[in-house]
Amino acid sequence: MMRYLKWAFWTVIGLCLFAFFHYTLPQHDIVRIVGTENRRVDVGDNSIFWSRAEVGMANSTSRDVFFINAVYPNGKTMEYRNEDTGWGWPPYFKVDSYGLQTQAKELSSSPDKPIWVSVTHYGWRNKLFTIFPNAVAVKQVEGPDVTIIPWVNIVIFTFLAFVIFMIQRMWLQFRERTVDPALSAIDSRADAAADEVRGVWGRFMAWIGTWRGTPRR
Repeated sequence: MMRYLKWAFWTVIGLCLFAFFHYTLPQHDIVRIVGTENRRVDVGDNSIFWSRAEVGMANSTSRDVFFINAVYPNGKTMEYRNEDTGWGWPPYFKVDSYGLQTQAKELSSSPDKPIWVSVTHYGWRNKLFTIFPNAVAVKQVEGPDVTIIPWVNIVIFTFLAFVIFMIQRMWLQFRERTVDPALSAIDSRADAAADEVRGVWGRFMAWIGTWRGTPRR
């Protein structure tokens, strides 16, 4: 039972970490921008998936939000919000949502003369809970088949792997120098105490034996 609980615990931890990184780290979509708009949004229970208002403005639950409408090469549609992140989380330090909206509008194109762009974003698109990924950059690319190497993600995961490796090494050294000797000393004292108890018990039983062997008068 404990084995299954242990696996369930680590599975939940792994899924939470995967969801965190998948939502937070930048992703790249190759799309064709078909339009931009400014929409009034009343942020509700899904406020955790919305950023704050533009830097310098009041942070209200009802505000205007920029949107970028796009189409994938296979014809599927995608909608991105375009909000500042400021100094909040995730740490993209984005403060140019107006400039990004202008750039996206300039890169808009029609099906007969497509302009393919790479939209860098974080977050998810969920129609049920009205969640939109937040676009942080747009860049024109050569075509719909271009490959974008996620250098930022590679650097972050490499750094995390290095940190985990160093923590593991430090823990092994700490265990070898401190924990293992302490446990060994505890085991030695426990063995000595057990030997002492066995010795006392043995002497007691020997004393009892002398009484048994004493002849009656």
